[in-house]
Amino acid sequence: MPATKSDFRQFLDQVRPAVDQALEQALSASALPGVPANLQQPMAYALLGNGKRVRPALCLLAAEAHGGDSAVAMPAALACEMIHAYSLIHDDLPCMDDDDLRRGRPTVHVKFSEATAVLAGDALQTLAFQTLASQEHGSLAAAQVQTLARAAGPAGMVGGQQLDMDAEGQTPDLEAILQLHGAKTGALLNASLRLGAISAGADSQIWHGYAESVGRLFQITDDIIDATSTTAELGKTAGKDSTAGKATVVAALGLEGARALAASEVQAALAALDEIAPSRRYDELADLPRFLGTRST
Repeated sequence: MPATKSDFRQFLDQVRPAVDQALEQALSASALPGVPANLQQPMAYALLGNGKRVRPALCLLAAEAHGGDSAVAMPAALACEMIHAYSLIHDDLPCMDDDDLRRGRPTVHVKFSEATAVLAGDALQTLAFQTLASQEHGSLAAAQVQTLARAAGPAGMVGGQQLDMDAEGQTPDLEAILQLHGAKTGALLNASLRLGAISAGADSQIWHGYAESVGRLFQITDDIIDATSTTAELGKTAGKDSTAGKATVVAALGLEGARALAASEVQAALAALDEIAPSRRYDELADLPRFLGTRST
């Protein structure tokens, strides 16, 4: 079944207002009584900025693909974005990637302070799990907490960050780079899809192959964009991966090799999707790898 050029983009534009509204509510004074204003402000600055909301969209998309209710999937969608926002705050810190710009604005530690940025990231991380644990259905909450914790934890995103730092200035092979990226970036994207499936009462494991390809594709494209775009286009410092000696697919394969690998991941994702054969939202899911493979920011 062919997908139109803008299927996923249209879905993203459709769900973003509801996601943004729910994120604002999650950070409101009524939802979080007692939070110091000097902590709530950087949390909001990081979470409510001009993010694309890809991870919440993936969660909602997978839920709807199984005939699930987007309202039931929304807590998991919000939790994914909270984890993503926290990871960006910490990733930008002077002790990590030391970046001054994110999404076209000063990073949280530049806007506020380094200590406040650490605390804001910590707060968003714990708020993600509070959001999941507060759901009415305990079994759903438990399954989603476990899934997100694995993806965000020491064998997932946090472990990937450690691998990323360890690889700086080294010459790891492509397999090691893909393993690094699969943990640092791919694990949360993978979990976003699986959390949506769980919210619909479906077997989330059937999404593994598709989600793995989507995660690799996202990071490969990120590597290409960092090597070919300007700071103004990116909204963050361009060329920083090369300057810092980061382990990237572009460093391992060159630009053309990275583009060829991205194209192969698009085809792998589409083949995996045909095995899932979702009864709904096929067009959007089929367009997602194409969208990720051709994005410019």
